[in-house]
Amino acid sequence: MTLNILILCTHNSARSVLAEGMFNHWAGVLGKDIRAYSAGSTPSGRINPHALAALQAAGISTEGYRSKSWDEFLEDSAPEMHVVITVCDNAAAEQCPYWPGDPITVHWGYPDPSNVAEGEKATAFDLTRQAIGYRVLQLLAYPLTELDSAELQALLTRISQN
Repeated sequence: MTLNILILCTHNSARSVLAEGMFNHWAGVLGKDIRAYSAGSTPSGRINPHALAALQAAGISTEGYRSKSWDEFLEDSAPEMHVVITVCDNAAAEQCPYWPGDPITVHWGYPDPSNVAEGEKATAFDLTRQAIGYRVLQLLAYPLTELDSAELQALLTRISQN
């Protein structure tokens, strides 16, 4: 069974996109049956070009990426989510919809790399990508499909504190 992970950020333009890319890249490299998606409560309608550049510079394909609403994942045709991760404090504070299947939720907060001076954005986005990648690799080191919900929740929470 594929473990589906939804990463949320308010605008789905930077941090959530970086996390989607890192999860899917490393899951593929490590042969893990995991599929990550990203969405936002109020999507901007565009992905920050610095996020795309940071992923591409790391050799990660960004084909098909787009800014989208979390409403897409409430539709009957949407895959069932097993884990929902918020990556920005605004999204963590918002009232999330009821997700079918009652997924595990956790907050992995990162400062918004969009909020730095233009000349520092490339570095800020790359550092955010690396920080997300660090947590992703910590998580993927475990046999996730063998963990029960309580064990997975505890693992996700422990990683959020690193």
